[in-house]
Amino acid sequence: MSKDFGRPPLAAENRTLVEQRLKEATAGSGVRETLTIEWRTQPLSVEVIDMPVDSLYYNPGTHRIRAQRSHDPQRDLLLDEDAWRPDSQDYLHYLLQAQPADPSKRDPDFDALKDSLREFKQNEPGLITRDGILVNGNTRRAALKELGVTNMRVGVLPESCTWDDINAVELSLQLRPDRRRDYSYINRLLAIEEQHLMGRQLPDIARDFHIRAATCEQDLWILSCLRDLIERSRDGGAELRLLDFEKQQEKLRELHRRYVKEAAVSRDNAELLKELRLVAIVLNFSKTDVRLIEPDFRTRYLNQRLPEELRTTPGTTSAVAIPGLNRAVTSAAPQVAEAKALTDMVLRAKAVESAESGTLSERGTAAAKVFTAAQEAIEAALEPAGKDARLRKRKQAAPDRLADACQDIEQCVTDLVLARASRSLDEEAFDEAVMKLRSTLGKLAQESARSISAPGDGVSWLLDAVRQESM
Repeated sequence: MSKDFGRPPLAAENRTLVEQRLKEATAGSGVRETLTIEWRTQPLSVEVIDMPVDSLYYNPGTHRIRAQRSHDPQRDLLLDEDAWRPDSQDYLHYLLQAQPADPSKRDPDFDALKDSLREFKQNEPGLITRDGILVNGNTRRAALKELGVTNMRVGVLPESCTWDDINAVELSLQLRPDRRRDYSYINRLLAIEEQHLMGRQLPDIARDFHIRAATCEQDLWILSCLRDLIERSRDGGAELRLLDFEKQQEKLRELHRRYVKEAAVSRDNAELLKELRLVAIVLNFSKTDVRLIEPDFRTRYLNQRLPEELRTTPGTTSAVAIPGLNRAVTSAAPQVAEAKALTDMVLRAKAVESAESGTLSERGTAAAKVFTAAQEAIEAALEPAGKDARLRKRKQAAPDRLADACQDIEQCVTDLVLARASRSLDEEAFDEAVMKLRSTLGKLAQESARSISAPGDGVSWLLDAVRQESM
């Protein structure tokens, strides 16, 4: 059920003006402009009219800036209490111009939209309720307002419109494939979660979002993880926000894929992997660095580099929440408890450091020291982990190439059968290719003899075959 924000102060005046302009549009002799939307699962064409920009209201429930509202908790709280007061609408106006990942900065995409509207005017109409609440076109209204444009073209929803309708229509319009400005990553996750909480099935949600049902499951898992991190980051009045993870999309998706793969073998190792990688993500390590972290990362590389203040003694066995399932299982591994404790320390440190940014309080300084110490320890541990990963890759390079060559030869056998049936084989070219294979196998045998001191059955066969060939 969508939150009901009530009616804005100018609702009655807007209704009167909307009715008047709808009558004028119907009575006019020119071509009437309409906008087709999805209304309660059916297509519906609504009339388009001009409305004064200053009479319209930003939608406080818009998915576009839902995560960004937490940028200023005090203003967000006031917005929840009264979404129509001028300072609440001013806050929405500010967020619509801001970067999704860092609302303290202006979004270049907003300026590009503003330039486009200045040069080409409004190409597509927005969409409003009869009370003047924008269902679609919030960002365009912000740009038009800055440009000093007095009127905005908008379609008008039916009179029976509810807040559930507002959310559903906004989502359906945003998810059309021709939309120019997508929701930010976190706002997209929130929109998927909202649809899921309304009781919709994942395949239906996936179809609307133009993704696979498995991706929907992945997104819900990630959002559940992020909410858990926020809960664990709370320290006094400080806590992390969903928008703090806007730029971590690929790292989080890779974490889910790796977690699922590991969980099929060992749940404890999967939890250990998750906690260790989440620490690295919170500490803003790159995607390639995060990939180096495996379940044994702490025992092999991190423990000896971890400062004393970041070491924890595992207590009693704790329950581990399974994201997305609202269930918990008991973890028998003390390593998981250690990893969770380290993650919690880093989360709280980052929350306090972010909340007290620019101040030199004792609490903020202590949090910054913890954050920096964790960052330096993991960076030091990643160096040998990276070297070992590169070494493993080099060790696997030759066997992998030989395995690929075997697959090509298997395919060649199939091609020979087909060519024989159709009498289309180029025998001379095939013979030349076999001679090249013979030469290549000779080189392979020669280097194998030099590189392998105790040959196994496969290498022994290769050496014997080439030796007999040369006799």
